[in-house]
Amino acid sequence: MTQTDIEKNITVNRKARHEYFIVQSYEVGIVLVGTEVKALRQNNANLTDSYAVIRNGEAWLLNAHIGLYEQGNIENHEPKRERKLLLNKSEIRKLLRATLEKGNTLIPLRLYFSNQRVKVEIGIAKGKKFYDKREEIAKKDAKRDLERKIKY
Repeated sequence: MTQTDIEKNITVNRKARHEYFIVQSYEVGIVLVGTEVKALRQNNANLTDSYAVIRNGEAWLLNAHIGLYEQGNIENHEPKRERKLLLNKSEIRKLLRATLEKGNTLIPLRLYFSNQRVKVEIGIAKGKKFYDKREEIAKKDAKRDLERKIKY
């Protein structure tokens, strides 16, 4: 089996890598209801503007949008409900320590299927300044120009 057979991306938070420096990332499980999994199989999710918090010794994913399942009935889920993240106590303690540092936050980077289970990759993120973003864009442009010149 190859990597693509095991993992299948549902959605990627592209804005996260543009807005933040990712210090460290973790693969975590997520608690979902039935229609949420079916909606995710239809790639009906969005992680933009979502974040994670540690509350009462538990990790929660907030503001993540999982759209309604089209063939669902009145038992359909609420699209922006709080979802519990599955972590060990030691991992929760590490994340709590990291988020207590000034400027750090927990951001979901991607949502994907791993062996038919839904996983979330969350990262400890530090906010970028405006000049950091411009510098990164300039580097990407220079790299793209260099690749074009090498190609011809």
